[in-house]
Parts: sequence; structure tokens; C-alpha cells
Amino acid sequence: MADTPQPEQAPTRLISHFLNRDRSNQSSGWTELWDTDQSDFWDRGKPSPALIDWIESGPEVLRSPPNRRLKALVPGCGKGYDVAMLALHGLDVYGLDVSRKGIETARDFAAAELKEPSPYNFATEGNGGLADNTIGSLKFIQTDFFQKDWEKEVTVDGFEGFDLIYDYTFLCALPPEMRKDWAYRMSELLAPSGVLACLEFPLYKDLGAPGPPWGLKGVHWNLLAEGGDGMIGEESANDTRPLEGSFDRVVYFQPPRSYENGKGTDMFSCWKLK
Repeated sequence: MADTPQPEQAPTRLISHFLNRDRSNQSSGWTELWDTDQSDFWDRGKPSPALIDWIESGPEVLRSPPNRRLKALVPGCGKGYDVAMLALHGLDVYGLDVSRKGIETARDFAAAELKEPSPYNFATEGNGGLADNTIGSLKFIQTDFFQKDWEKEVTVDGFEGFDLIYDYTFLCALPPEMRKDWAYRMSELLAPSGVLACLEFPLYKDLGAPGPPWGLKGVHWNLLAEGGDGMIGEESANDTRPLEGSFDRVVYFQPPRSYENGKGTDMFSCWKLK
């Protein structure tokens, strides 16, 4: 099975697979793809270079609390590349996916990476993690991100939310009518001082084109900063609106390294609750 999607055929087949599926059938759609060995539609074969570079830069907005490691969440974690990489950088990480097979695959992959890490987990050769070089823990949970039953598996005394939530291809996989639910759920799960980090993709795709992946140019800003529903069109993507959302954007840049699938348009953004 290929590690990366085919540039022409895969998107067309993926869109066809989800054609006429309403929001209640989204999870089953992704599960069917896992069960029929079609994860190559979205699999990138390695963790996010942009996320690695940002983590290893020691960002001011992401500071470890005293006496514990940072707690991170990766919804729609796929094969677990980013979950394993973050654990290797000293974070305690939770990966979510709706597919049983996906979670089993991620567990096997992450166990092997923690035992013998691949070089692609680090931007700097020999960089084994954060300052104390301690590997964090990880846990994969088969669940629906939008449900609350799984939260009991991560809540402990004093838990106020995740210090870091990372999104790359989760939002773009959702039907546009679910975008506002995504933003609200992020606000529920993020700690008061936590960071929502997004590798915004795909920004090259027309907002009116069918998905998944759905084009997201201007969508993060509309959802998080403006408090909109994220269902914007090309003609309104650059409009100025009141900033009535729950988040402030505190970091925004074009990453020097990212996946080729982004066609050089990916942007990295960080958000904190107001």
C-alpha cells in the first residue's frame, strides 16, 4: 500500500466515497476506508515537518506547567505519526480515531517508534525531545471526537483541558456544516492556557469545490476569531468582520517545511482562548 496519496485519482475517489453521506454517516465512511485498506487517501507516511519544527523551536506560547508534562490531543490521528512524534518530544499524548483498525495500526506503529525512533521524528539530528530528554506517554482511543464519553479516559485530578491540540487533516475532512461544532468542541477541550495548533490545509483549493478534503482558505479565521460558522465562499473569504469568536490567533506563519500535498500554501496558526 502506498504511503502517500496519488495526486489525481485519490481525491476523486475519496470525494465519491463521501458523496451524499450526511453527518451521521461520516464516521462509518472513514471506518469503511480503513477496513478496506484505503488509508492511502490521507496517509502522509511521516509526522508533520511543520509541527516538528515548531515544537523544537521552543515556542513561547507553549510552556510546560510545573511538576508535570504537557498534555496533548490529536483528533483524527490516523496511523499515529504525530502522536508518536509528540511523545518522543516529551509530551503525554492522546490520539483519537473512529476506526478500530486505525487505532490498532496506530498503536503498533507508535510502540515501534518509541522503541526505536525514526530520524524523521526530529528536525535536528540527535534531538531526542525537550530539555530533559524524557519520552512522554501516549494513548490511543477509538471514539468520536464530538462525543464526550471518552473524556473519562483522560481526566484526572486537576485536569482542566489539553495544553496542546493539533489539527491538520481533521477539520478539512468534515462536511462544512460540522465546522462550527469542531470549533465549539475545541473550546471545550482546550485548557485555559492551552494552544490549538493548526496546519491549515488545503488553502489552494476553491472553497466551493467538493470534498473531502474541503478547501479551508479563511475558514479557521472565520470560525475561531470571528465566531462564524466557517461556511464562507470565495467572495467573502477576505471580508472583515467583528472578532466575536472564542479564540485569539497568537501565531501565524508559513512553515519552511511542510508536506508536498499542500502545494506550498500551508499556513501554521496557533490559537488561545480569550
